[in-house]
Amino acid sequence: MNVSFLGLGTMGYPMAGHLSRAGHQVTVYNRTLSKAEAWCQEYQGRIALTPAEAAQADIVLTCVGNDDDLRSLYLGEQGALSQAQPGTLFIDHTTASAEVARELHQAAQAKQCDFLDGPVSGGQAGAVNGVLTVMMGGEQALIDRAKPVLECYAKAFTRLGDVGAGQLAKMVNQIMVGGILSGISEGVRFAQQAGLDIETLVETLKYGAAGSWQLENRGATMARDEFDFGFAIEWMHKDLGIALEQAQAMGMKLPYTEVIDRQYVELIEQGRGRQDTSVLVKALDKINQGS
Repeated sequence: MNVSFLGLGTMGYPMAGHLSRAGHQVTVYNRTLSKAEAWCQEYQGRIALTPAEAAQADIVLTCVGNDDDLRSLYLGEQGALSQAQPGTLFIDHTTASAEVARELHQAAQAKQCDFLDGPVSGGQAGAVNGVLTVMMGGEQALIDRAKPVLECYAKAFTRLGDVGAGQLAKMVNQIMVGGILSGISEGVRFAQQAGLDIETLVETLKYGAAGSWQLENRGATMARDEFDFGFAIEWMHKDLGIALEQAQAMGMKLPYTEVIDRQYVELIEQGRGRQDTSVLVKALDKINQGS
């Protein structure tokens, strides 16, 4: 298929690579041109110099930073929708608000184009290995149409509801991840203080009720204070902020998430913003040190 990918960041770069390796005709766009040039040296494809140029495709995929980035990418003077042909399918993989997903859906409809929101879970490793989980919002028929593209980098892509539902599901994912990491932080430090072998403990617990992806992949590294990889807490803070704003709009509170988000803010202020979300354990260390 003729496919474009806009946004070659930590996730988008390998996702676009999977499309090229699968034989699709891929056009890439990135705000920093050098990143697109590096991608084209590694994979087969062509570079577009503007989002409008990149959007001349059957399916256009986007993965950028936040709501403002999306509005600029889609709605700017040279935005992806400015010259889009009727029938083009846009799929946004950014973790953003449900509000902006619905806004872009309406803008796409005005151009007689289609739109799906599809935030992803699985982190950088999931993107590199092509095993992401995609939470989809929009019509099932459009998801089916996109299957040859989505299956290149995702092991699952599931419809959660109308446009915006994918983003709401991603908010739930991030709320849960924060809570899980909080529990693992306390569990790991408790186990170390008690003299248990962490590798053996993780291998044992991962098959029980406490098992999770976070425990299996981060439990041992948390114990070793290794955090220079994975999903940066700057991104997690952004994601939790979206969830907290959505909760407020729905008239509810997320008190545990609020605490975890404040801890991430403190860690960012300590210069740990680019470290993995499992660095949450260091917030616990500070509490136990009484400082």
